[in-house]
Amino acid sequence: MTNKDNVILEVNNLKMYFPIKRGVIQRTVGYVHAVDDISFEVYKGETLGLVGESGCGKTTTGRTILKLYEPTAGSVVFEGKDLVTLRGEEMRMMRRKIQMIFQDPYASLNPRMTVEQIIGEPLVVHGLARGHQIREKVKDLLSLVGLNPAYVDRYPHEFSGGQRQRIGVARAIALQPDLIICDEPISALDVSIQAQVVNLLEDLQKEFDLTYVFIAHDLSMVRHISTRVIVMYLGVFVELADRDELYNDPLHPYTIGLLSAVPIPDPFVEEKRKRIILEGDVPSPINPPSGCRFRTRCPLAQQICAEERPEWQEAKPGHYVACHFWYNTESFKRR
Repeated sequence: MTNKDNVILEVNNLKMYFPIKRGVIQRTVGYVHAVDDISFEVYKGETLGLVGESGCGKTTTGRTILKLYEPTAGSVVFEGKDLVTLRGEEMRMMRRKIQMIFQDPYASLNPRMTVEQIIGEPLVVHGLARGHQIREKVKDLLSLVGLNPAYVDRYPHEFSGGQRQRIGVARAIALQPDLIICDEPISALDVSIQAQVVNLLEDLQKEFDLTYVFIAHDLSMVRHISTRVIVMYLGVFVELADRDELYNDPLHPYTIGLLSAVPIPDPFVEEKRKRIILEGDVPSPINPPSGCRFRTRCPLAQQICAEERPEWQEAKPGHYVACHFWYNTESFKRR
């Protein structure tokens, strides 16, 4: 799975800064450092989980990869081509291979379009179907995601949240892409529906050999669906490891605190477990802390943490962490 020859997406030193403008002439007075110099690889057929607190830059990362936002710096190499440099028709053709499932099924579907028009639109744009072919393909896609093909003439408001998200999934797989970026696809759904949508994504992955970047803040669901997991904090990556390795032996203080918040479905274990409370608030991405972004909330922080940004290093085989004192977190875990 982790063979270098198997890399489908390679992101290098990606940055996404949003300018802050003020005054009549809209002068730029600062920047929001939403994504700040991140690098990672996605392997074909895997599900790479991306987790972190709200506002840490997860969604921005996904949208920047797709060039829904124009990156400030860095490269996004997909199947040997740097998407950042592509324009016009070249980029349009690459979009056939990378699709996105959006977070809000209520906002991502056009209320004025029927299901046939919503799912059939990418087929029309890329010239893959015409006339009655569109309707037949849309019916097939609806069946594939567990919806009644007879729903083709309905509008989004006639569906529940879970059904709308299934329509979004059908739209995403209509072009038979290689990579799908799932931007918190279950966060707006009822808990009872979330598992159904995740199981659907897993079934589709097996059937079509899909690769996912799964963005979420539900840590238990990420553990269920992901192959590897990246932990993000204030625009930067702090840890990356295989799913079980990360959950069983986290090395970064932020990851340890984050996993501490996940309830364990065993009342006896849960009662004895000590909850790690991270003190303070998340700093502003407009003016992030110097050195380590997490140092203002970290119990292990020392002077070097304010002076030097921690190096992204391989602490164990396949387990990467950005922390000056990752080897000293055992005492923190036992607190």
